Amino acid sequence: MSGAAVNPTPILKDELDIVIPTIRNLDFLEMWRPFFQPYHLIIVQDGDPSKTIKVPEGFDYELYNRNDINRILGPKASCISFKDSACRCFGYMVSKKKYVYTIDDDCFVAKDPSGKDINALEQHIKNLLCPSTPFFFNTLYDPYREGADFVRGYPFSLREGVPTAVSHGLWLNIPDYDAPTQLVKPLERNTRFVDAVMTIPKGTLFPMCGMNLAFNRELIGPAMYFGLMGDGQPIGRYDDMWAGWCTKVICDHLGLGVKTGLPYIFHSKASNPFVNLKKEYKGIYWQEELIPFFQSVSLPKECITVQKCYVELAKQVKAKLGKVDEYFVKLADAMETWIEAWDELNGTGAKSDALPNGPAN
Repeated sequence: MSGAAVNPTPILKDELDIVIPTIRNLDFLEMWRPFFQPYHLIIVQDGDPSKTIKVPEGFDYELYNRNDINRILGPKASCISFKDSACRCFGYMVSKKKYVYTIDDDCFVAKDPSGKDINALEQHIKNLLCPSTPFFFNTLYDPYREGADFVRGYPFSLREGVPTAVSHGLWLNIPDYDAPTQLVKPLERNTRFVDAVMTIPKGTLFPMCGMNLAFNRELIGPAMYFGLMGDGQPIGRYDDMWAGWCTKVICDHLGLGVKTGLPYIFHSKASNPFVNLKKEYKGIYWQEELIPFFQSVSLPKECITVQKCYVELAKQVKAKLGKVDEYFVKLADAMETWIEAWDELNGTGAKSDALPNGPAN
Protein backbone atom coordinates (compact mmCIF):
# COMPACT_ATOMS: atom_id res chain seq x y z
CA MET A 1 0.00 0.00 0.00
CA SER A 2 1.79 3.13 1.22
CA GLY A 3 5.15 1.47 0.61
CA ALA A 4 4.48 0.88 -3.07
CA ALA A 5 5.84 3.25 -5.71
CA VAL A 6 2.52 3.24 -7.55
CA ASN A 7 -0.88 2.63 -6.03
CA PRO A 8 -2.34 -0.11 -8.30
CA THR A 9 -5.90 1.09 -7.64
CA PRO A 10 -5.63 4.86 -7.16
CA ILE A 11 -7.93 6.18 -4.45
CA LEU A 12 -10.70 8.47 -5.70
CA LYS A 13 -9.43 8.15 -9.29
CA ASP A 14 -12.76 9.36 -10.72
CA GLU A 15 -13.59 11.76 -7.90
CA LEU A 16 -10.56 14.06 -7.85
CA ASP A 17 -9.09 16.71 -10.16
CA ILE A 18 -5.56 18.09 -9.94
CA VAL A 19 -5.46 21.85 -10.64
CA ILE A 20 -2.18 23.42 -11.78
CA PRO A 21 -1.62 27.11 -12.57
CA THR A 22 1.34 27.69 -14.90
CA ILE A 23 3.15 29.95 -17.34
CA ARG A 24 5.58 27.30 -18.60
CA ASN A 25 5.87 23.78 -19.97
CA LEU A 26 4.88 21.19 -17.39
CA ASP A 27 8.03 19.06 -17.41
CA PHE A 28 7.74 18.79 -13.63
CA LEU A 29 4.90 16.30 -14.16
CA GLU A 30 7.41 13.64 -15.21
CA MET A 31 8.54 13.31 -11.61
CA TRP A 32 4.92 13.09 -10.45
CA ARG A 33 3.88 10.62 -13.17
CA PRO A 34 3.69 7.54 -10.88
CA PHE A 35 1.25 9.39 -8.62
CA PHE A 36 -0.64 11.81 -10.89
CA GLN A 37 -1.07 9.94 -14.17
CA PRO A 38 -4.29 8.12 -13.20
CA TYR A 39 -6.01 11.43 -12.37
CA HIS A 40 -7.55 14.18 -14.48
CA LEU A 41 -5.60 17.45 -14.62
CA ILE A 42 -7.04 20.95 -15.01
CA ILE A 43 -4.29 23.32 -16.17
CA VAL A 44 -4.90 27.05 -15.92
CA GLN A 45 -2.47 28.90 -18.18
CA ASP A 46 -1.57 32.34 -16.88
CA GLY A 47 -0.26 35.25 -18.92
CA ASP A 48 -0.05 35.28 -22.71
CA PRO A 49 -2.82 33.01 -24.11
CA SER A 50 -1.03 32.69 -27.47
CA LYS A 51 1.86 30.84 -25.85
CA THR A 52 1.73 27.06 -26.23
CA ILE A 53 2.09 25.09 -23.01
CA LYS A 54 3.51 21.60 -23.47
CA VAL A 55 2.22 18.80 -21.27
CA PRO A 56 4.08 15.47 -21.13
CA GLU A 57 2.40 12.63 -23.02
CA GLY A 58 0.13 10.22 -21.24
CA PHE A 59 -1.67 12.66 -18.96
CA ASP A 60 -5.42 13.21 -19.13
CA TYR A 61 -5.92 16.96 -18.97
CA GLU A 62 -7.90 20.02 -20.01
CA LEU A 63 -6.12 23.35 -20.45
CA TYR A 64 -7.67 26.80 -20.09
CA ASN A 65 -6.03 30.10 -21.01
CA ARG A 66 -7.27 33.66 -20.55
CA ASN A 67 -9.28 33.55 -23.77
CA ASP A 68 -11.12 30.48 -22.47
CA ILE A 69 -11.81 32.14 -19.13
CA ASN A 70 -13.25 35.20 -20.89
CA ARG A 71 -15.34 33.02 -23.22
CA ILE A 72 -16.75 30.83 -20.42
CA LEU A 73 -17.42 33.54 -17.82
CA GLY A 74 -18.08 36.55 -20.03
CA PRO A 75 -18.17 39.79 -17.98
CA LYS A 76 -17.79 37.75 -14.79
CA ALA A 77 -14.25 36.82 -15.89
CA SER A 78 -13.21 40.04 -14.14
CA CYS A 79 -13.20 38.12 -10.85
CA ILE A 80 -10.36 35.83 -12.02
CA SER A 81 -6.88 37.28 -11.45
CA PHE A 82 -4.55 37.80 -14.42
CA LYS A 83 -0.77 37.29 -14.35
CA ASP A 84 -0.93 35.70 -10.92
CA SER A 85 -1.20 32.11 -9.71
CA ALA A 86 -4.53 33.13 -8.13
CA CYS A 87 -5.99 32.25 -11.54
CA ARG A 88 -5.90 28.63 -10.34
CA CYS A 89 -9.29 29.07 -8.68
CA PHE A 90 -10.88 29.08 -12.14
CA GLY A 91 -9.90 25.41 -12.20
CA TYR A 92 -11.83 24.85 -8.98
CA MET A 93 -14.88 26.45 -10.56
CA VAL A 94 -14.92 24.33 -13.72
CA SER A 95 -14.07 21.05 -11.99
CA LYS A 96 -16.91 18.57 -11.73
CA LYS A 97 -15.24 16.36 -9.13
CA LYS A 98 -15.85 16.06 -5.40
CA TYR A 99 -12.20 16.68 -4.47
CA VAL A 100 -9.47 19.00 -5.75
CA TYR A 101 -5.71 18.91 -5.25
CA THR A 102 -3.69 21.93 -6.35
CA ILE A 103 0.08 22.12 -6.71
CA ASP A 104 2.57 24.64 -8.12
CA ASP A 105 4.80 23.75 -11.06
CA ASP A 106 7.99 24.28 -9.04
CA CYS A 107 7.07 21.60 -6.52
CA PHE A 108 8.65 18.18 -6.77
CA VAL A 109 8.34 14.82 -5.05
CA ALA A 110 9.86 14.94 -1.57
CA LYS A 111 11.49 12.04 0.23
CA ASP A 112 10.66 10.90 3.74
CA PRO A 113 13.47 10.35 6.30
CA SER A 114 13.93 6.77 5.03
CA GLY A 115 14.59 8.07 1.51
CA LYS A 116 11.29 6.86 0.04
CA ASP A 117 9.33 9.06 -2.37
CA ILE A 118 6.30 10.69 -0.74
CA ASN A 119 2.99 10.24 -2.51
CA ALA A 120 1.61 13.63 -1.45
CA LEU A 121 -1.73 13.11 -3.18
CA GLU A 122 -2.37 9.83 -1.36
CA GLN A 123 -1.73 11.47 2.02
CA HIS A 124 -4.04 14.40 1.20
CA ILE A 125 -6.76 11.93 0.30
CA LYS A 126 -6.27 10.13 3.62
CA ASN A 127 -6.57 13.48 5.41
CA LEU A 128 -9.77 14.38 3.57
CA LEU A 129 -11.40 10.99 4.05
CA CYS A 130 -11.01 10.89 7.82
CA PRO A 131 -12.66 13.27 10.30
CA SER A 132 -11.26 16.40 11.94
CA THR A 133 -11.41 17.45 15.59
CA PRO A 134 -11.70 21.27 15.66
CA PHE A 135 -13.60 21.52 18.95
CA PHE A 136 -11.09 19.83 21.29
CA PHE A 137 -7.36 19.42 20.69
CA ASN A 138 -5.90 15.91 20.84
CA THR A 139 -2.33 16.04 22.17
CA LEU A 140 -1.39 13.02 20.04
CA TYR A 141 -2.39 15.12 17.01
CA ASP A 142 -4.57 13.24 14.53
CA PRO A 143 -6.29 10.49 16.56
CA TYR A 144 -7.48 8.69 13.41
CA ARG A 145 -3.98 7.87 12.15
CA GLU A 146 -2.65 4.35 12.56
CA GLY A 147 -0.88 4.01 15.89
CA ALA A 148 -2.72 6.95 17.49
CA ASP A 149 -5.98 7.44 19.34
CA PHE A 150 -7.80 9.88 21.57
CA VAL A 151 -5.92 10.51 24.80
CA ARG A 152 -7.29 10.20 28.32
CA GLY A 153 -9.62 13.07 29.08
CA TYR A 154 -10.84 13.55 25.52
CA PRO A 155 -14.67 13.84 25.59
CA PHE A 156 -16.31 10.75 24.12
CA SER A 157 -19.11 12.91 22.72
CA LEU A 158 -16.59 14.62 20.39
CA ARG A 159 -14.69 11.55 19.21
CA GLU A 160 -16.77 11.08 16.09
CA GLY A 161 -15.25 14.30 14.74
CA VAL A 162 -16.55 16.39 11.84
CA PRO A 163 -16.04 16.16 8.06
CA THR A 164 -12.67 17.40 6.82
CA ALA A 165 -13.01 20.16 4.23
CA VAL A 166 -9.36 21.17 3.75
CA SER A 167 -6.00 19.36 3.84
CA HIS A 168 -3.06 21.78 3.98
CA GLY A 169 0.32 20.25 3.15
CA LEU A 170 3.83 21.54 3.87
CA TRP A 171 7.16 21.86 2.06
CA LEU A 172 10.76 20.78 2.39
CA ASN A 173 13.68 22.86 1.05
CA ILE A 174 12.39 26.39 0.24
CA PRO A 175 10.07 27.54 3.06
CA ASP A 176 6.98 29.62 2.29
CA TYR A 177 8.34 32.87 3.72
CA ASP A 178 7.32 36.46 3.12
CA ALA A 179 9.78 38.84 1.46
CA PRO A 180 11.24 40.43 4.64
CA THR A 181 11.98 37.00 6.08
CA GLN A 182 13.44 35.86 2.75
CA LEU A 183 15.73 38.90 2.76
CA VAL A 184 17.15 38.25 6.22
CA LYS A 185 17.34 34.46 5.78
CA PRO A 186 18.29 34.00 2.10
CA LEU A 187 20.00 30.64 2.61
CA GLU A 188 17.54 29.06 5.04
CA ARG A 189 16.11 25.72 3.99
CA ASN A 190 13.52 23.60 5.73
CA THR A 191 14.95 20.16 6.40
CA ARG A 192 12.65 19.23 9.28
CA PHE A 193 10.25 16.41 8.46
CA VAL A 194 7.59 16.34 11.16
CA ASP A 195 5.52 13.17 10.93
CA ALA A 196 2.27 14.72 12.12
CA VAL A 197 -1.16 15.82 10.98
CA MET A 198 -3.33 18.00 13.18
CA THR A 199 -6.69 19.73 13.06
CA ILE A 200 -6.49 23.52 13.31
CA PRO A 201 -8.78 24.38 16.25
CA LYS A 202 -12.03 26.28 15.82
CA GLY A 203 -11.48 30.02 16.19
CA THR A 204 -7.84 29.82 15.08
CA LEU A 205 -6.73 31.32 11.77
CA PHE A 206 -3.73 30.13 9.77
CA PRO A 207 -1.70 31.28 6.74
CA MET A 208 -2.86 28.92 4.00
CA CYS A 209 -0.37 28.15 1.24
CA GLY A 210 -1.82 27.13 -2.13
CA MET A 211 1.18 25.24 -3.50
CA ASN A 212 0.33 21.90 -1.83
CA LEU A 213 -3.36 21.96 -0.94
CA ALA A 214 -6.40 19.68 -1.22
CA PHE A 215 -10.04 20.23 -0.36
CA ASN A 216 -13.49 18.75 -0.55
CA ARG A 217 -15.01 20.81 -3.33
CA GLU A 218 -18.57 19.84 -2.43
CA LEU A 219 -18.13 20.96 1.17
CA ILE A 220 -16.12 24.17 0.78
CA GLY A 221 -15.42 24.84 -2.94
CA PRO A 222 -17.31 28.16 -3.26
CA ALA A 223 -15.15 29.67 -0.48
CA MET A 224 -11.87 28.77 -2.25
CA TYR A 225 -11.70 32.07 -4.10
CA PHE A 226 -8.15 33.35 -4.42
CA GLY A 227 -9.18 37.00 -4.71
CA LEU A 228 -8.01 39.78 -7.01
CA MET A 229 -4.23 39.69 -7.34
CA GLY A 230 -1.56 40.37 -9.92
CA ASP A 231 -2.07 42.51 -13.01
CA GLY A 232 -3.89 45.76 -12.25
CA GLN A 233 -4.14 45.06 -8.50
CA PRO A 234 -2.22 46.75 -5.68
CA ILE A 235 -1.31 43.47 -4.00
CA GLY A 236 0.03 39.99 -4.76
CA ARG A 237 1.02 36.82 -2.91
CA TYR A 238 -1.97 37.08 -0.57
CA ASP A 239 -4.34 35.07 -2.76
CA ASP A 240 -4.08 31.75 -0.92
CA MET A 241 -3.99 33.44 2.48
CA TRP A 242 -7.16 35.39 1.71
CA ALA A 243 -8.86 32.15 0.65
CA GLY A 244 -7.56 30.49 3.81
CA TRP A 245 -8.95 33.13 6.15
CA CYS A 246 -12.35 33.14 4.42
CA THR A 247 -12.45 29.35 4.29
CA LYS A 248 -11.49 28.88 7.94
CA VAL A 249 -14.15 31.32 9.18
CA ILE A 250 -16.78 29.49 7.11
CA CYS A 251 -15.56 26.03 8.17
CA ASP A 252 -15.79 27.12 11.81
CA HIS A 253 -19.33 28.39 11.25
CA LEU A 254 -20.52 25.26 9.42
CA GLY A 255 -18.78 22.73 11.66
CA LEU A 256 -16.15 21.54 9.19
CA GLY A 257 -12.50 20.68 9.77
CA VAL A 258 -9.15 21.91 8.41
CA LYS A 259 -6.04 19.73 8.73
CA THR A 260 -2.40 20.74 8.35
CA GLY A 261 0.92 18.88 8.39
CA LEU A 262 1.63 15.90 6.16
CA PRO A 263 2.15 15.57 3.25
CA TYR A 264 5.39 17.31 2.32
CA ILE A 265 6.44 18.27 -1.19
CA PHE A 266 9.90 19.53 -2.25
CA HIS A 267 9.70 23.24 -3.10
CA SER A 268 12.51 23.81 -5.57
CA LYS A 269 12.71 27.51 -6.41
CA ALA A 270 13.00 30.56 -4.18
CA SER A 271 11.22 33.49 -5.78
CA ASN A 272 12.95 36.88 -5.89
CA PRO A 273 12.51 38.57 -2.49
CA PHE A 274 12.69 42.09 -3.98
CA VAL A 275 9.96 41.29 -6.51
CA ASN A 276 7.97 39.65 -3.71
CA LEU A 277 8.37 42.69 -1.48
CA LYS A 278 6.89 44.91 -4.15
CA LYS A 279 3.89 42.58 -4.41
CA GLU A 280 3.48 42.06 -0.68
CA TYR A 281 4.21 45.37 0.95
CA LYS A 282 0.61 46.59 1.11
CA GLY A 283 -0.50 43.18 2.34
CA ILE A 284 2.07 43.21 5.13
CA TYR A 285 0.66 46.57 6.19
CA TRP A 286 -3.01 45.63 5.67
CA GLN A 287 -2.84 42.25 7.38
CA GLU A 288 -2.63 43.99 10.75
CA GLU A 289 -6.24 45.06 10.09
CA LEU A 290 -7.31 41.95 8.19
CA ILE A 291 -6.48 39.47 10.91
CA PRO A 292 -8.55 41.22 13.64
CA PHE A 293 -11.40 41.46 11.13
CA PHE A 294 -11.40 37.72 10.47
CA GLN A 295 -10.88 36.95 14.16
CA SER A 296 -14.01 38.87 15.08
CA VAL A 297 -16.25 38.20 12.06
CA SER A 298 -19.58 36.57 12.86
CA LEU A 299 -21.88 34.85 10.39
CA PRO A 300 -25.63 34.68 11.14
CA LYS A 301 -27.28 31.32 11.78
CA GLU A 302 -29.36 31.61 8.62
CA CYS A 303 -26.16 31.26 6.60
CA ILE A 304 -26.39 27.48 6.16
CA THR A 305 -24.61 27.11 2.80
CA VAL A 306 -21.09 28.04 1.79
CA GLN A 307 -22.48 30.44 -0.82
CA LYS A 308 -24.65 32.28 1.71
CA CYS A 309 -21.72 32.46 4.13
CA TYR A 310 -19.44 33.82 1.43
CA VAL A 311 -21.85 36.50 0.22
CA GLU A 312 -22.38 37.61 3.82
CA LEU A 313 -18.62 37.70 4.31
CA ALA A 314 -18.30 39.85 1.16
CA LYS A 315 -20.79 42.33 2.61
CA GLN A 316 -18.80 42.58 5.83
CA VAL A 317 -15.54 42.96 3.88
CA LYS A 318 -17.05 45.88 1.99
CA ALA A 319 -18.49 47.53 5.11
CA LYS A 320 -15.48 47.13 7.41
CA LEU A 321 -12.37 46.65 5.27
CA GLY A 322 -13.57 49.11 2.63
CA LYS A 323 -12.58 51.77 5.15
CA VAL A 324 -9.01 50.46 5.13
CA ASP A 325 -8.65 50.81 1.35
CA GLU A 326 -10.85 51.12 -1.72
CA TYR A 327 -9.31 47.85 -2.96
CA PHE A 328 -11.45 45.90 -0.50
CA VAL A 329 -14.65 47.35 -1.98
CA LYS A 330 -13.49 46.05 -5.35
CA LEU A 331 -12.53 42.72 -3.81
CA ALA A 332 -15.92 42.36 -2.09
CA ASP A 333 -17.67 42.96 -5.42
CA ALA A 334 -15.43 40.32 -7.02
CA MET A 335 -16.30 37.87 -4.21
CA GLU A 336 -19.99 38.25 -5.05
CA THR A 337 -19.27 37.92 -8.77
CA TRP A 338 -17.29 34.75 -8.05
CA ILE A 339 -20.28 33.17 -6.29
CA GLU A 340 -22.60 34.16 -9.14
CA ALA A 341 -20.22 32.61 -11.67
CA TRP A 342 -19.77 29.50 -9.50
CA ASP A 343 -23.52 28.95 -9.29
CA GLU A 344 -23.99 29.53 -13.02
CA LEU A 345 -21.40 26.86 -13.86
CA ASN A 346 -22.41 24.48 -11.08
CA GLY A 347 -26.19 24.73 -10.91
CA THR A 348 -27.84 26.23 -7.85
CA GLY A 349 -25.30 25.09 -5.27
CA ALA A 350 -27.74 22.47 -3.99
CA LYS A 351 -24.90 20.14 -3.04
CA SER A 352 -23.59 22.77 -0.66
CA ASP A 353 -27.02 22.91 0.98
CA ALA A 354 -26.51 19.40 2.23
CA LEU A 355 -23.78 20.08 4.76
CA PRO A 356 -23.82 17.33 7.36
CA ASN A 357 -23.88 19.41 10.53
CA GLY A 358 -25.17 22.86 9.69
CA PRO A 359 -23.70 25.86 11.51
CA ALA A 360 -21.60 24.99 14.54
CA ASN A 361 -22.26 28.20 16.38
